[in-house]
Amino acid sequence: MLRDTERRGSRQLRIRIVQFCFVSLALLVFLGAGDESARVNDLGHRMMCVCGCNQILMECNHVGCAYSSRMRNELVAAIDRGDNDDLVLQGFVQKYGTTVIAAPTTKGFNRVAWIMPYLALVGGLTGVVLIVRAWRTRPLLVPAGGAAPLRGVELDSYREQARKETEGV
Repeated sequence: MLRDTERRGSRQLRIRIVQFCFVSLALLVFLGAGDESARVNDLGHRMMCVCGCNQILMECNHVGCAYSSRMRNELVAAIDRGDNDDLVLQGFVQKYGTTVIAAPTTKGFNRVAWIMPYLALVGGLTGVVLIVRAWRTRPLLVPAGGAAPLRGVELDSYREQARKETEGV
């Protein structure tokens, strides 16, 4: 009886070890293989094609675009060399200029590009609130001489006179 229990325990242990090895191998293969293509895709979406189409590098759809295929090949080569993301982006900036970066960095003066839209929105809303408040609190205009505004029959007679005078024009 003891031997049967030992055999079952030993067999279960071997099954667990095989399962662990299989899961570990699968994770290494799937995560390792997908990591490089995911990095290429991520970095390619953080850069612009420099052919003038104003599209993301990985989405440039110009027929016969001389830049996009060359830039993609350079990107794959840089990742194959083992360069980190910052080094790859910096290499592209040095070769193609700062316009190759799709979004401005959050360092230095480039922070202004991130802050200005919000400041403009707050400034615009503040201006609208101030203008509406000024319009609502302005005094009612009264004609010179303190006369009351025209209403009713008198206003209608002036409108009729203006219509007659402008019909001939």
